[in-house]
Parts: sequence; C-alpha cells; structure tokens
Amino acid sequence: MFIKLFLIALPVFFAIDMVWLVLVARNFYQKQLGFLMKPDIGWLAAISFYLLFIAGLIVFVITPAIEKNSWSHALILGAFFGLVTYATYDLTNLATIKEWPVLVTIVDLLWGSVLAASVSVVTYFIAAKI
Repeated sequence: MFIKLFLIALPVFFAIDMVWLVLVARNFYQKQLGFLMKPDIGWLAAISFYLLFIAGLIVFVITPAIEKNSWSHALILGAFFGLVTYATYDLTNLATIKEWPVLVTIVDLLWGSVLAASVSVVTYFIAAKI
C-alpha cells in the first residue's frame, strides 16, 4: 500500500509544487531571499526533501485518512502536517538567520499547509478510485 500511495503522491506533489515554485512564487523568493540563494539548485537535498515529505504524508496523513475513509481527515491533517514541517524550517531560519524575512515565513507556512492538504486529498481520491 505504501508504494502505491507513494507512486500516486509523488507526481501530484511535484506538479503542484512546480506550479508554485516556477509560475507563482519564483519572483517572490528571488526578491525576498536573492541575497541567500545559490546560483544552482542542490538536487540531492531537494530530491531528499521531496521523498521524505511524501513519505511523511503517507505515514501520518494519507494512510490514516484511507483507513478512516475520510477525505476531510486527509485535508485537516495534511494542512497541519504541512504547517508543522514548513514551520520547522522557516521558524528555525527566522530564529537563527540574520535578516530572514518574516514575510517569507508567513508565506511558506501558508504554502506548506495548502500544499500538504492538496497532495493528501488528491492522493486520497486517486487511491480510492484505483
């Protein structure tokens, strides 16, 4: 079941996050964090994040939602999971990095919640259909 859910969630997550990163928020992050950004992406770290985040969604959100037969469980716990995981990064940065923008933290916490909730609900419905 884990592998099936992973294979569903991975492209869903990637598609939604790429729309955000490439089309919606690219200029925002460049403007807010350009002074910290590397010229090239650290692909190992980025891929590791995706794999771990999706595994966490499956274990802590999607599988329990399927067991409860509750898309609202996927929605609510997905949003909370996204909030907690993105808060780990952003609030740590806010606490430790000089001039870390508060606006980035707020936007990221909202995005993490929306992303995780969306991936959880979409994966839940796709898994229920196949």
